[in-house]
Order: sequence, then structure tokens, then C-alpha cells
Amino acid sequence: MSTVWVTICIYIAALVAVGVITGIGKKSIADVTVGGRQAGAWLSALSYGTAYFSAVMFVGYAGSTGYGFGLWGVLAGLGNALFGSYLAWKLLAQRTRSITARHNLQTMPEFLAKRYGSRSMKLFACVIIFIFLIPYSASVYKGLGSISEVLLGIPDTIFMVIIAVLAAVLLVFGGYKAQARADFIQGIVMLFGVTLLIIFVLRTKQVGGLDGLAEYAKSTQGLPKLAGSQWVSLISLVLMTSFGTWGLPHMIQKYFGIRNDKQAKRGILISTFFAVLVAGGGYFLGSLCYRFFSKAEMDAMPSKDFIVPNMLDAANLPSVLLGIVLVLLIAASVSTLCSVTLTASSTLSLDFIKSLKPSLEDKSVRLLTQGLCVLFVIISYFVANSKTPILDMMSYSWGILSGSFLAPYVLALYCKWVNKRGAWAGIIGGFVVALPPAVCKLLSAQVKAPEVTWLAGQGPLFACIAMVVSLILCAAVSALGNRNENPAFYEENVSE
Repeated sequence: MSTVWVTICIYIAALVAVGVITGIGKKSIADVTVGGRQAGAWLSALSYGTAYFSAVMFVGYAGSTGYGFGLWGVLAGLGNALFGSYLAWKLLAQRTRSITARHNLQTMPEFLAKRYGSRSMKLFACVIIFIFLIPYSASVYKGLGSISEVLLGIPDTIFMVIIAVLAAVLLVFGGYKAQARADFIQGIVMLFGVTLLIIFVLRTKQVGGLDGLAEYAKSTQGLPKLAGSQWVSLISLVLMTSFGTWGLPHMIQKYFGIRNDKQAKRGILISTFFAVLVAGGGYFLGSLCYRFFSKAEMDAMPSKDFIVPNMLDAANLPSVLLGIVLVLLIAASVSTLCSVTLTASSTLSLDFIKSLKPSLEDKSVRLLTQGLCVLFVIISYFVANSKTPILDMMSYSWGILSGSFLAPYVLALYCKWVNKRGAWAGIIGGFVVALPPAVCKLLSAQVKAPEVTWLAGQGPLFACIAMVVSLILCAAVSALGNRNENPAFYEENVSE
């Protein structure tokens, strides 16, 4: 166990060094939020990938999909790679980078306000973003909590505090640049870590190598015959975790800091390769759960979040590899936590507080953003101590944020005729449709009706419906009103 702790401590020391060194000479709020728009393809793509995949995916999603769908769960990882990485970068990265650089935009609410000429839309967006990124951030903590209990034998609260402090140091000292450089290191760790993990897990006596995998695929547990409702659940999960990234502020803002269009194009293949290996590998490992445990044994666990940690424990991995696996999960989670925290905090400081008090100087906004980062980390930690499963918390966050913002953001990149009324219709419509599962989760503590409990677990399905409804409303309402309200938004030469 000492080898495991040494590995973790070396990794944490390296990240702290990155944060402190990168913070030297940091002067402006733009350095904190978009890193001066100097990120290259590898830095941007790995920052995107590490923000995309965390312990939430490795622990919460992989275990739940493996339990519910067997090897079919790998489709979620492949969908993430195809739709959430390749198609997202192909269609969104270059246009977003170009527009935000021309107009000197630093946050998603700024983008919406500039495109639709609505200050109230910006204020509404930043409040929604700050509030509903909290359960997403909390789900990251929760994933690490179950890992620490099973593999390290320490209380989850202690491990979550360590991660919170590490994320706060990176953000306060270094901002976007420290986060991006740390993400680069973490991305490399994740690539090698997942590769080694797949090799060693396949070689365990439980799996039995490639022959055992082939046997598993032929069994009713490996590739079960899914009922119609199960296919709906799986497809909803694939779509939510893939297209959901198109409307998530902390993912969209990764495009803001890309250096130029050439780097944006190069990032397409890098981000896709990363997603295929990391997401595909993560869901693949979770899909092997029935080679380690029976359904009854998994039902007896505190929650589905404990399936993967117990699998890794049962695999009897070498100490060095176990240390690498833990570093892999910490790396994935810290990067996601930093991205979410920086987005939520910069949005609140730049788009809400400074809008209400324009006289705030750049230095004051930067310090305020850093303070809000610390506050956000603390709030997320306390929310993580609830009994809500990882999958539920993340689906509430992704559903509401993507349901609200995917349509007005994506359509703004390609459709000059989309107007403010259409954008508002899409935002409100998507928000309202995605909200019921989260509300029912809050009510379920007091109301024990089976309908309430069932609805609380339908976050992925409602998230998908919300995104579709938002797109339809945004386009339909815009088509009925005035067109081309803001032609200057798309002009190449902008004087500001």
C-alpha cells in the first residue's frame, strides 16, 4: 500500500508545481478564463477529453451500464467518441474559436448576450450555469469517494477533501493555463493508465483473457437480449452523454482558448482518439462486471457506484498498477472538477456580478473569480455527501444545462436567422422539460410515491427530450419572427 501512496503523492506534488509555476506572471482575467487564447491542438484536445471523462464515467456510468446492459454498454463509449468528440470538434470548435476571438468573448453567457443582444439572457444563463454545475461537480467527488473506500480503505470524506484542496490550488494559482497544462499531463496518464488497466483486467482469472471474453460475449449476461425499455434507456444514455456536451458551458469554453483554426482542425483527431481509448475502455471495463460478481452480489453493494471499485479490488492488481489506476482516476476527476469550477465561477463573476457593477477593475474580477472557485469547490463537496447516485446527479446537471443552451448556441453558429425570441423559447422550453427528474429527486425524500421515485431516475431520457424540444422551439419561433437581427456578429472584421 505504501507504493500506492507514494505514486499518488508524486502525482499531487507535480500538479501543485504546475499550478504555482504557471501562476507566475498571471495578470489579467483573460489569463484565468481562456489562457490568453494560446492553447495548441494537443493542449486543447486533451483538456477537452479530461474534462469530458472523469471518475463519474469510470465509476458511476461504467458500473451502471455494465450492470444493466453488459457488453452493450460499450456503445456509450463509442457514441461519446463519435458524437461527443469527433462531431462536436468537427462542427463547433473552429467556428466557436473564430467568433469568440473576434468579439473577445470569454464565457458562454457573453456569447449568448452578444449574439442575441440580451443582457437578461446573460444574467439568466450565468445563474443557471452556477447552480446546476454544482451537482455535476458533486458527482465527481462521489466517484472518487467510492474508490477511496474500497481501494484505499480510508473514509471518502478525507479523500474528497484532498481532491478539493488540489483543485482549489490549481485554479487559484494558475487558472486556465495551469488547468490546461495539468490536463495535458493528466491526459497522458489517462491514456497509458486505461491501456494498462484493460490489459491486466483481461488477464485476470475472472475474465480469462480473450478466450474468456469470447465466452462472456456468447452468454446471456455478456450480451443480454434487451427489452424495448432497456434499449430506450441505453440510447438515452448514449445521446445524453454524447450530444449533451454540445451544450455544456465548461466543454464549449474549451474552444475559446484554441490558438487558431489550424490547431482547431488538428484537435479533431486527437480528441477522438482520446475518447475512443478512454471512454471505450472505461465502459468496456464496466461491462465485464458479471465476470467478477453475480447480480445478487452487485445488488448487495451500497450502490452501483461500488461495482467498478470492487472489480478493481477483486482483480488483485500489482501495487504499482493500482497506484497508476488511482492516479488515473484522480487525474480524470481533478481536470473535470477544475473545468466545471472555473466555468461556473468565471460566469458568475464576469457575467453576473460585473454586469451589475461595471466599475469593477480587471484585478478585482480576477480575485473574485478565484474566490468563487474556492466557494464552488466547498459547496460541491457538501452536496457530494448526499445519497444521490452519480448517474442521477450528472443527468440532472447535463439535462438542464444542455436542454437550455444547446439550441441557442449551436444554431447561432450556423443560422443567421435565429433571433432572440427563438433563443428564449429554446432556453425556457429545454429548461422546463429537463427539470422534472431533479424536482422529483428533491421530493423523493418526503414523498415515497413510486411515480416520484421512477421519475427521479429518468434524468437521461428527459435530458434527450429537452435537447430536441429546445432545438424545435428555437428554430420554429425564430422562423415566425424577424430574421438576421445581428449580422455584425458574423462579420470577419470587427472593431471593438
